[in-house]
Amino acid sequence: MTSELSGNVIDICPVGALTSKPFAFKARNWELKGTESIDVTDAVGSNIRIDSRGPEVMRIVPRLNEDINEEWISDKTRFCYDGLKRQRLNDPMIRGADGRFQPVSWRDALAVVAEVIHQVKPEEIVGVAGKLSDAESMILLKDFLNKLGSNNIWCEGNGKNTNADLRSGYLLNSSIQGLEKADCFLLVGTQPRVEAAMVNARIRKTVRATQAKVGYIGSPADFNYDHEHLGTGPETLVEIAEGRHSFSSALSKAKNPAIIIGAGIFEREDKDAIFSVIQSIAAKNENLIRPDWNGVNVLLLNAAQAAALDLGLVPESDNSIESAKFLYLMGADDVNLDKLPKDAFVVYQGHHGDKGVYRANVILPAAAFSEKEGTYVNTEGCAQQTVPAVPTVGDAREDWKIIRALSEVSGVSLPYDTISGVRSRIRTVAPNLLHVDEREPATFSTSLKPASTSKMSATPFGVTVDNFYMTDAITRASKIMAQCSALLKK
Repeated sequence: MTSELSGNVIDICPVGALTSKPFAFKARNWELKGTESIDVTDAVGSNIRIDSRGPEVMRIVPRLNEDINEEWISDKTRFCYDGLKRQRLNDPMIRGADGRFQPVSWRDALAVVAEVIHQVKPEEIVGVAGKLSDAESMILLKDFLNKLGSNNIWCEGNGKNTNADLRSGYLLNSSIQGLEKADCFLLVGTQPRVEAAMVNARIRKTVRATQAKVGYIGSPADFNYDHEHLGTGPETLVEIAEGRHSFSSALSKAKNPAIIIGAGIFEREDKDAIFSVIQSIAAKNENLIRPDWNGVNVLLLNAAQAAALDLGLVPESDNSIESAKFLYLMGADDVNLDKLPKDAFVVYQGHHGDKGVYRANVILPAAAFSEKEGTYVNTEGCAQQTVPAVPTVGDAREDWKIIRALSEVSGVSLPYDTISGVRSRIRTVAPNLLHVDEREPATFSTSLKPASTSKMSATPFGVTVDNFYMTDAITRASKIMAQCSALLKK
Protein backbone atom coordinates (compact mmCIF):
# COMPACT_ATOMS: atom_id res chain seq x y z
CA MET A 1 0.00 0.00 0.00
CA THR A 2 1.95 3.01 -1.24
CA SER A 3 0.39 5.89 0.67
CA GLU A 4 1.45 8.46 3.22
CA LEU A 5 -1.91 7.97 4.95
CA SER A 6 -1.98 4.17 5.15
CA GLY A 7 -2.10 4.12 8.97
CA ASN A 8 -5.64 5.53 8.91
CA VAL A 9 -7.01 2.09 7.99
CA ILE A 10 -6.27 1.17 11.64
CA ASP A 11 -8.85 3.74 12.77
CA ILE A 12 -11.53 2.84 10.21
CA CYS A 13 -11.34 -0.94 10.69
CA PRO A 14 -14.65 -1.73 12.46
CA VAL A 15 -13.49 -4.85 14.30
CA GLY A 16 -9.84 -4.11 15.12
CA ALA A 17 -8.48 -6.74 12.72
CA LEU A 18 -6.24 -4.12 11.11
CA THR A 19 -3.87 -3.08 13.88
CA SER A 20 -0.83 -0.91 14.37
CA LYS A 21 2.18 -3.19 13.96
CA PRO A 22 4.53 -1.12 16.20
CA PHE A 23 1.87 -0.93 18.95
CA ALA A 24 0.60 -4.53 18.73
CA PHE A 25 0.98 -6.49 22.02
CA LYS A 26 2.78 -3.55 23.71
CA ALA A 27 0.03 -2.25 26.02
CA ARG A 28 -3.66 -2.40 26.89
CA ASN A 29 -5.82 0.68 26.30
CA TRP A 30 -6.70 1.03 29.99
CA GLU A 31 -3.01 1.24 30.94
CA LEU A 32 -2.50 4.37 28.85
CA LYS A 33 -2.75 8.04 29.72
CA GLY A 34 -4.08 10.13 26.82
CA THR A 35 -2.81 13.70 26.32
CA GLU A 36 -4.34 15.99 23.70
CA SER A 37 -1.60 17.72 21.72
CA ILE A 38 -0.57 18.68 18.18
CA ASP A 39 1.85 17.28 15.63
CA VAL A 40 5.04 19.21 14.78
CA THR A 41 6.54 17.03 12.02
CA ASP A 42 5.15 19.38 9.34
CA ALA A 43 3.42 22.76 9.15
CA VAL A 44 -0.16 21.43 9.15
CA GLY A 45 -0.44 21.12 12.94
CA SER A 46 -2.60 17.99 12.89
CA ASN A 47 -4.51 17.44 16.13
CA ILE A 48 -3.34 14.29 17.92
CA ARG A 49 -3.66 12.34 21.15
CA ILE A 50 -0.42 11.08 22.68
CA ASP A 51 -0.98 7.82 24.60
CA SER A 52 1.76 7.19 27.16
CA ARG A 53 2.59 4.71 29.90
CA GLY A 54 4.92 6.05 32.55
CA PRO A 55 7.78 7.92 30.86
CA GLU A 56 7.26 6.39 27.40
CA VAL A 57 5.08 7.43 24.45
CA MET A 58 3.30 4.24 23.36
CA ARG A 59 1.32 5.49 20.36
CA ILE A 60 -0.06 8.56 18.59
CA VAL A 61 -3.61 8.66 17.25
CA PRO A 62 -5.61 11.42 15.49
CA ARG A 63 -7.98 13.83 17.19
CA LEU A 64 -10.97 15.26 15.33
CA ASN A 65 -10.54 18.77 13.92
CA GLU A 66 -12.62 19.41 10.81
CA ASP A 67 -10.73 22.61 9.95
CA ILE A 68 -7.24 21.09 9.89
CA ASN A 69 -6.87 17.30 9.66
CA GLU A 70 -10.49 16.08 9.93
CA GLU A 71 -10.09 12.65 11.59
CA TRP A 72 -6.88 11.62 9.78
CA ILE A 73 -3.13 11.93 10.32
CA SER A 74 -0.17 11.07 8.12
CA ASP A 75 1.97 7.97 8.68
CA LYS A 76 4.89 10.15 9.74
CA THR A 77 2.78 11.73 12.49
CA ARG A 78 1.41 8.36 13.62
CA PHE A 79 4.57 6.26 13.67
CA CYS A 80 7.52 8.57 14.38
CA TYR A 81 7.04 8.43 18.17
CA ASP A 82 9.73 5.78 18.77
CA GLY A 83 12.23 8.47 17.71
CA LEU A 84 11.37 10.34 20.93
CA LYS A 85 13.33 7.82 23.01
CA ARG A 86 16.31 7.21 20.70
CA GLN A 87 19.52 9.25 20.38
CA ARG A 88 18.36 11.66 23.08
CA LEU A 89 20.63 14.23 24.69
CA ASN A 90 20.49 13.70 28.47
CA ASP A 91 23.19 15.90 30.02
CA PRO A 92 24.91 19.22 29.27
CA MET A 93 28.25 18.47 27.55
CA ILE A 94 31.42 20.35 26.62
CA ARG A 95 33.83 19.27 23.88
CA GLY A 96 37.26 18.67 25.37
CA ALA A 97 40.70 19.25 23.83
CA ASP A 98 40.68 15.67 22.51
CA GLY A 99 37.50 16.37 20.55
CA ARG A 100 35.30 14.22 22.79
CA PHE A 101 32.30 15.41 24.75
CA GLN A 102 32.43 15.42 28.55
CA PRO A 103 29.23 15.55 30.65
CA VAL A 104 29.22 18.59 32.96
CA SER A 105 26.78 20.34 35.27
CA TRP A 106 24.36 22.96 33.98
CA ARG A 107 26.27 25.62 35.94
CA ASP A 108 29.57 24.79 34.19
CA ALA A 109 28.03 24.53 30.70
CA LEU A 110 26.25 27.90 30.97
CA ALA A 111 29.38 29.53 32.43
CA VAL A 112 31.47 28.43 29.42
CA VAL A 113 28.89 29.79 26.95
CA ALA A 114 28.56 33.07 28.87
CA GLU A 115 32.33 33.52 28.91
CA VAL A 116 32.70 33.03 25.13
CA ILE A 117 29.72 35.21 24.27
CA HIS A 118 31.44 38.27 25.80
CA GLN A 119 34.64 37.66 23.82
CA VAL A 120 33.02 38.27 20.42
CA LYS A 121 31.58 41.39 18.79
CA PRO A 122 27.76 41.73 18.72
CA GLU A 123 27.69 41.49 14.89
CA GLU A 124 29.54 38.15 15.11
CA ILE A 125 26.76 36.55 17.18
CA VAL A 126 24.22 34.51 15.17
CA GLY A 127 21.19 32.49 16.27
CA VAL A 128 19.20 29.94 14.27
CA ALA A 129 15.88 28.48 15.47
CA GLY A 130 15.19 24.91 14.36
CA LYS A 131 12.13 23.66 12.50
CA LEU A 132 10.55 22.21 15.69
CA SER A 133 10.99 25.37 17.82
CA ASP A 134 8.00 26.76 19.72
CA ALA A 135 7.09 30.46 19.81
CA GLU A 136 8.09 30.90 23.47
CA SER A 137 11.67 29.76 22.91
CA MET A 138 12.02 31.80 19.70
CA ILE A 139 10.96 35.09 21.32
CA LEU A 140 13.41 34.46 24.19
CA LEU A 141 16.27 33.66 21.80
CA LYS A 142 15.50 36.83 19.86
CA ASP A 143 15.33 38.98 23.00
CA PHE A 144 18.54 37.42 24.36
CA LEU A 145 20.54 38.09 21.17
CA ASN A 146 19.01 41.57 20.88
CA LYS A 147 20.21 42.37 24.42
CA LEU A 148 23.69 41.27 23.37
CA GLY A 149 23.49 43.70 20.44
CA SER A 150 22.84 41.18 17.63
CA ASN A 151 19.84 40.94 15.35
CA ASN A 152 21.18 38.06 13.25
CA ILE A 153 18.53 35.48 14.02
CA TRP A 154 16.28 33.47 11.74
CA CYS A 155 14.39 30.21 11.49
CA GLU A 156 15.29 27.19 9.35
CA GLY A 157 13.47 27.11 6.03
CA ASN A 158 12.61 30.82 5.92
CA GLY A 159 15.52 31.87 3.70
CA LYS A 160 17.80 34.86 4.12
CA ASN A 161 15.63 37.96 3.81
CA THR A 162 12.05 36.75 3.70
CA ASN A 163 9.55 39.59 3.85
CA ALA A 164 7.59 39.26 7.10
CA ASP A 165 5.68 42.56 6.80
CA LEU A 166 2.48 41.07 5.37
CA ARG A 167 1.22 37.80 6.83
CA SER A 168 -0.58 37.07 3.56
CA GLY A 169 2.89 36.66 2.01
CA TYR A 170 3.63 33.48 3.99
CA LEU A 171 0.31 31.87 4.97
CA LEU A 172 -2.17 29.47 3.37
CA ASN A 173 -4.73 32.26 2.99
CA SER A 174 -7.56 30.08 1.66
CA SER A 175 -7.34 27.96 4.86
CA ILE A 176 -6.97 24.17 4.73
CA GLN A 177 -10.72 23.57 4.83
CA GLY A 178 -11.27 26.44 2.38
CA LEU A 179 -9.30 24.58 -0.31
CA GLU A 180 -12.41 22.41 -0.78
CA LYS A 181 -14.15 25.44 -2.34
CA ALA A 182 -11.47 25.82 -5.03
CA ASP A 183 -12.25 24.70 -8.59
CA CYS A 184 -8.79 25.24 -10.11
CA PHE A 185 -5.38 24.74 -8.48
CA LEU A 186 -1.98 25.97 -9.63
CA LEU A 187 0.85 24.34 -7.64
CA VAL A 188 4.10 26.32 -7.94
CA GLY A 189 7.29 24.59 -6.79
CA THR A 190 5.46 22.47 -4.23
CA GLN A 191 4.73 18.76 -3.87
CA PRO A 192 2.01 18.70 -1.19
CA ARG A 193 2.00 14.90 -1.10
CA VAL A 194 5.36 14.85 0.72
CA GLU A 195 5.43 18.40 2.12
CA ALA A 196 2.00 18.40 3.80
CA ALA A 197 0.16 15.10 3.35
CA MET A 198 -3.03 16.34 5.03
CA VAL A 199 -3.25 19.38 2.72
CA ASN A 200 -2.71 17.04 -0.23
CA ALA A 201 -5.60 14.87 1.04
CA ARG A 202 -7.88 17.95 0.90
CA ILE A 203 -6.81 18.72 -2.67
CA ARG A 204 -7.41 15.08 -3.68
CA LYS A 205 -10.83 15.11 -1.99
CA THR A 206 -11.76 18.28 -3.90
CA VAL A 207 -10.47 16.97 -7.25
CA ARG A 208 -12.43 13.72 -6.86
CA ALA A 209 -15.64 15.45 -5.72
CA THR A 210 -15.75 18.38 -8.16
CA GLN A 211 -13.27 17.46 -10.95
CA ALA A 212 -11.28 20.61 -10.13
CA LYS A 213 -8.37 21.22 -12.49
CA VAL A 214 -4.81 20.98 -11.15
CA GLY A 215 -1.79 22.50 -12.87
CA TYR A 216 1.69 21.83 -11.50
CA ILE A 217 4.97 23.68 -12.13
CA GLY A 218 8.04 21.89 -10.78
CA SER A 219 10.19 18.79 -11.17
CA PRO A 220 8.17 15.70 -12.23
CA ALA A 221 6.29 14.21 -9.27
CA ASP A 222 3.82 11.43 -8.56
CA PHE A 223 0.53 12.90 -7.38
CA ASN A 224 -2.38 10.68 -6.41
CA TYR A 225 -4.92 12.68 -8.43
CA ASP A 226 -5.24 13.91 -12.02
CA HIS A 227 -3.04 16.89 -12.78
CA GLU A 228 -1.39 18.61 -15.72
CA HIS A 229 2.39 19.06 -15.56
CA LEU A 230 2.83 22.53 -17.05
CA GLY A 231 6.61 22.94 -16.79
CA THR A 232 9.57 22.83 -14.44
CA GLY A 233 10.66 26.44 -13.89
CA PRO A 234 9.64 30.09 -13.45
CA GLU A 235 9.41 30.71 -17.21
CA THR A 236 6.12 28.72 -17.25
CA LEU A 237 4.80 31.04 -14.55
CA VAL A 238 5.67 34.06 -16.72
CA GLU A 239 3.80 32.50 -19.67
CA ILE A 240 0.70 32.07 -17.48
CA ALA A 241 0.99 35.67 -16.24
CA GLU A 242 1.24 36.98 -19.80
CA GLY A 243 -1.68 34.83 -20.98
CA ARG A 244 0.49 32.81 -23.40
CA HIS A 245 -0.15 29.47 -21.69
CA SER A 246 -3.18 27.21 -22.12
CA PHE A 247 -3.65 27.10 -18.31
CA SER A 248 -4.22 30.89 -18.21
CA SER A 249 -7.79 30.46 -19.46
CA ALA A 250 -8.50 27.74 -16.85
CA LEU A 251 -7.45 30.18 -14.11
CA SER A 252 -9.48 33.07 -15.53
CA LYS A 253 -12.63 30.95 -15.95
CA ALA A 254 -12.45 29.49 -12.42
CA LYS A 255 -14.84 30.87 -9.79
CA ASN A 256 -12.46 30.16 -6.89
CA PRO A 257 -8.95 29.70 -8.30
CA ALA A 258 -6.15 28.83 -5.85
CA ILE A 259 -2.41 29.22 -6.33
CA ILE A 260 -0.26 27.26 -3.84
CA ILE A 261 3.40 28.32 -3.65
CA GLY A 262 5.94 26.01 -2.05
CA ALA A 263 8.01 27.31 0.87
CA GLY A 264 11.12 26.02 -0.91
CA ILE A 265 10.93 29.25 -2.94
CA PHE A 266 12.00 31.17 0.22
CA GLU A 267 15.48 29.67 -0.26
CA ARG A 268 15.80 30.92 -3.86
CA GLU A 269 17.69 34.10 -4.76
CA ASP A 270 14.91 35.16 -7.18
CA LYS A 271 12.01 34.71 -4.74
CA ASP A 272 11.01 38.39 -4.98
CA ALA A 273 10.72 38.13 -8.77
CA ILE A 274 8.60 34.94 -8.47
CA PHE A 275 6.22 36.58 -5.97
CA SER A 276 6.04 39.60 -8.27
CA VAL A 277 4.87 37.40 -11.18
CA ILE A 278 2.25 35.75 -8.95
CA GLN A 279 1.13 39.24 -7.92
CA SER A 280 0.59 40.13 -11.59
CA ILE A 281 -1.41 36.89 -12.10
CA ALA A 282 -3.58 37.93 -9.12
CA ALA A 283 -4.06 41.41 -10.60
CA LYS A 284 -5.30 39.95 -13.92
CA ASN A 285 -7.66 37.38 -12.36
CA GLU A 286 -10.23 39.27 -10.31
CA ASN A 287 -11.55 36.02 -8.80
CA LEU A 288 -8.18 35.19 -7.24
CA ILE A 289 -8.30 37.85 -4.50
CA ARG A 290 -11.62 39.33 -3.46
CA PRO A 291 -13.23 40.18 -0.08
CA ASP A 292 -14.63 36.66 0.45
CA TRP A 293 -11.75 34.66 -1.09
CA ASN A 294 -7.96 34.87 -1.10
CA GLY A 295 -6.59 32.21 -3.43
CA VAL A 296 -2.89 33.11 -3.18
CA ASN A 297 -1.33 30.65 -0.73
CA VAL A 298 2.09 29.71 0.62
CA LEU A 299 2.42 26.13 1.87
CA LEU A 300 4.99 26.12 4.68
CA LEU A 301 7.18 23.11 5.45
CA ASN A 302 8.00 23.33 9.14
CA ALA A 303 6.10 23.78 12.38
CA ALA A 304 8.18 26.79 13.47
CA GLN A 305 8.11 28.86 10.26
CA ALA A 306 4.87 30.84 10.63
CA ALA A 307 5.47 31.77 14.29
CA ALA A 308 9.07 32.79 13.49
CA LEU A 309 7.88 35.22 10.80
CA ASP A 310 5.06 36.48 13.06
CA LEU A 311 7.68 37.23 15.74
CA GLY A 312 10.02 38.93 13.25
CA LEU A 313 12.89 36.43 13.16
CA VAL A 314 14.40 37.99 10.05
CA PRO A 315 18.21 38.41 9.96
CA GLU A 316 19.86 41.79 9.58
CA SER A 317 22.65 40.47 7.33
CA ASP A 318 22.44 38.01 4.42
CA ASN A 319 25.85 36.44 4.99
CA SER A 320 25.86 36.35 8.80
CA ILE A 321 26.96 32.67 8.91
CA GLU A 322 30.19 33.56 7.07
CA SER A 323 31.14 36.19 9.65
CA ALA A 324 29.84 34.33 12.73
CA LYS A 325 32.24 33.75 15.61
CA PHE A 326 29.48 32.60 17.97
CA LEU A 327 26.63 30.46 16.57
CA TYR A 328 23.62 29.45 18.67
CA LEU A 329 21.71 26.53 17.13
CA MET A 330 18.38 25.97 18.87
CA GLY A 331 17.43 22.56 17.48
CA ALA A 332 18.66 23.64 14.04
CA ASP A 333 20.10 20.59 12.28
CA ASP A 334 19.69 21.40 8.59
CA VAL A 335 21.69 24.64 8.47
CA ASN A 336 24.51 24.66 5.92
CA LEU A 337 27.66 25.28 8.01
CA ASP A 338 30.16 24.97 5.13
CA LYS A 339 30.88 28.72 5.21
CA LEU A 340 31.10 28.91 8.99
CA PRO A 341 34.62 30.00 10.12
CA LYS A 342 36.60 27.10 11.62
CA ASP A 343 37.29 29.01 14.83
CA ALA A 344 33.58 29.77 15.42
CA PHE A 345 32.13 28.65 18.76
CA VAL A 346 28.92 26.64 18.31
CA VAL A 347 26.29 26.03 20.99
CA TYR A 348 23.75 23.33 20.19
CA GLN A 349 20.55 23.34 22.23
CA GLY A 350 18.29 20.45 21.30
CA HIS A 351 16.78 17.10 22.19
CA HIS A 352 18.47 14.71 19.73
CA GLY A 353 22.06 13.91 18.80
CA ASP A 354 21.44 14.90 15.20
CA LYS A 355 23.47 16.76 12.55
CA GLY A 356 23.96 19.97 14.56
CA VAL A 357 25.82 18.11 17.33
CA TYR A 358 28.81 17.21 15.13
CA ARG A 359 29.98 20.82 14.95
CA ALA A 360 28.99 21.84 18.52
CA ASN A 361 31.40 22.98 21.24
CA VAL A 362 28.72 22.91 23.94
CA ILE A 363 25.53 20.84 24.06
CA LEU A 364 22.53 21.95 26.11
CA PRO A 365 19.84 19.20 26.33
CA ALA A 366 16.27 20.39 25.69
CA ALA A 367 12.77 18.90 25.94
CA ALA A 368 10.94 17.47 22.91
CA PHE A 369 7.45 18.65 21.90
CA SER A 370 5.84 15.78 23.86
CA GLU A 371 7.51 16.95 27.09
CA LYS A 372 6.75 20.68 27.15
CA GLU A 373 4.14 23.37 26.85
CA GLY A 374 4.64 25.35 23.66
CA THR A 375 2.79 27.42 21.06
CA TYR A 376 2.97 26.63 17.35
CA VAL A 377 1.31 28.34 14.38
CA ASN A 378 0.35 26.16 11.43
CA THR A 379 0.56 27.00 7.74
CA GLU A 380 -2.91 28.63 7.68
CA GLY A 381 -2.15 30.89 10.68
CA CYS A 382 -3.93 28.96 13.45
CA ALA A 383 -2.13 29.08 16.83
CA GLN A 384 -2.16 25.79 18.78
CA GLN A 385 -0.41 24.51 21.90
CA THR A 386 1.33 21.32 22.95
CA VAL A 387 1.15 20.11 26.56
CA PRO A 388 3.53 17.73 28.39
CA ALA A 389 2.54 14.09 27.89
CA VAL A 390 5.64 12.50 29.43
CA PRO A 391 8.45 13.73 31.74
CA THR A 392 11.64 15.18 30.26
CA VAL A 393 14.58 12.86 29.57
CA GLY A 394 17.59 12.94 31.90
CA ASP A 395 18.67 16.45 32.86
CA ALA A 396 16.97 18.15 29.88
CA ARG A 397 15.07 21.42 30.35
CA GLU A 398 12.49 23.36 28.35
CA ASP A 399 14.04 25.59 25.67
CA TRP A 400 12.83 28.92 27.06
CA LYS A 401 14.10 28.05 30.55
CA ILE A 402 17.60 27.30 29.21
CA ILE A 403 17.81 30.68 27.44
CA ARG A 404 16.39 32.45 30.51
CA ALA A 405 19.11 30.86 32.71
CA LEU A 406 21.83 31.61 30.15
CA SER A 407 20.78 35.27 29.97
CA GLU A 408 21.21 35.57 33.74
CA VAL A 409 24.66 33.95 33.73
CA SER A 410 25.64 36.22 30.82
CA GLY A 411 24.68 39.35 32.75
CA VAL A 412 21.80 40.37 30.43
CA SER A 413 18.98 38.87 32.45
CA LEU A 414 15.60 38.56 30.70
CA PRO A 415 12.59 39.63 32.81
CA TYR A 416 10.51 36.44 32.46
CA ASP A 417 10.32 33.75 35.15
CA THR A 418 7.16 31.91 34.11
CA ILE A 419 5.64 30.80 30.81
CA SER A 420 2.80 33.28 31.37
CA GLY A 421 5.44 36.03 31.59
CA VAL A 422 6.90 34.89 28.28
CA ARG A 423 3.43 34.91 26.72
CA SER A 424 2.73 38.43 27.93
CA ARG A 425 5.92 39.40 26.04
CA ILE A 426 4.60 37.57 22.93
CA ARG A 427 1.36 39.55 23.27
CA THR A 428 3.27 42.79 22.67
CA VAL A 429 4.87 41.44 19.46
CA ALA A 430 2.31 39.07 17.89
CA PRO A 431 -0.96 38.89 19.87
CA ASN A 432 -2.42 36.42 17.35
CA LEU A 433 -0.12 33.72 18.82
CA LEU A 434 -2.17 33.73 22.02
CA HIS A 435 -5.54 33.24 20.32
CA VAL A 436 -5.25 29.48 20.76
CA ASP A 437 -7.19 27.23 18.37
CA GLU A 438 -8.28 30.27 16.37
CA ARG A 439 -7.21 30.96 12.83
CA GLU A 440 -6.13 34.56 12.51
CA PRO A 441 -6.63 35.43 8.81
CA ALA A 442 -4.13 37.74 7.17
CA THR A 443 -5.33 41.14 6.03
CA PHE A 444 -6.33 41.08 2.38
CA SER A 445 -4.01 42.75 -0.04
CA THR A 446 -3.91 42.73 -3.81
CA SER A 447 -0.14 42.72 -3.58
CA LEU A 448 2.00 40.21 -1.73
CA LYS A 449 4.85 42.70 -1.74
CA PRO A 450 6.01 45.68 -3.85
CA ALA A 451 6.81 44.96 -7.49
CA SER A 452 10.27 43.45 -7.70
CA THR A 453 13.14 44.66 -9.80
CA SER A 454 15.24 41.53 -9.22
CA LYS A 455 15.95 39.24 -12.16
CA MET A 456 14.26 35.87 -12.42
CA SER A 457 16.47 32.82 -12.65
CA ALA A 458 15.91 30.08 -15.24
CA THR A 459 16.73 27.40 -12.63
CA PRO A 460 13.87 24.86 -12.36
CA PHE A 461 12.02 24.50 -9.06
CA GLY A 462 13.77 21.87 -6.97
CA VAL A 463 12.52 19.07 -4.73
CA THR A 464 12.23 20.43 -1.19
CA VAL A 465 11.52 17.14 0.61
CA ASP A 466 13.64 14.23 -0.65
CA ASN A 467 12.33 11.68 1.81
CA PHE A 468 8.87 12.04 3.38
CA TYR A 469 9.81 9.86 6.35
CA MET A 470 13.05 11.66 7.30
CA THR A 471 12.53 15.39 7.71
CA ASP A 472 13.63 16.33 11.25
CA ALA A 473 15.58 15.14 14.30
CA ILE A 474 12.70 13.03 15.70
CA THR A 475 11.88 11.22 12.45
CA ARG A 476 15.57 10.64 11.67
CA ALA A 477 15.98 8.94 15.07
CA SER A 478 12.94 6.70 14.54
CA LYS A 479 13.53 3.04 13.72
CA ILE A 480 10.03 2.75 12.21
CA MET A 481 10.65 5.74 9.92
CA ALA A 482 13.99 4.16 8.86
CA GLN A 483 12.15 0.97 7.86
CA CYS A 484 9.54 2.98 5.93
CA SER A 485 12.32 4.92 4.23
CA ALA A 486 14.14 1.71 3.21
CA LEU A 487 10.93 0.35 1.64
CA LEU A 488 10.32 3.66 -0.11
CA LYS A 489 13.72 3.47 -1.85
CA LYS A 490 13.27 -0.09 -3.12
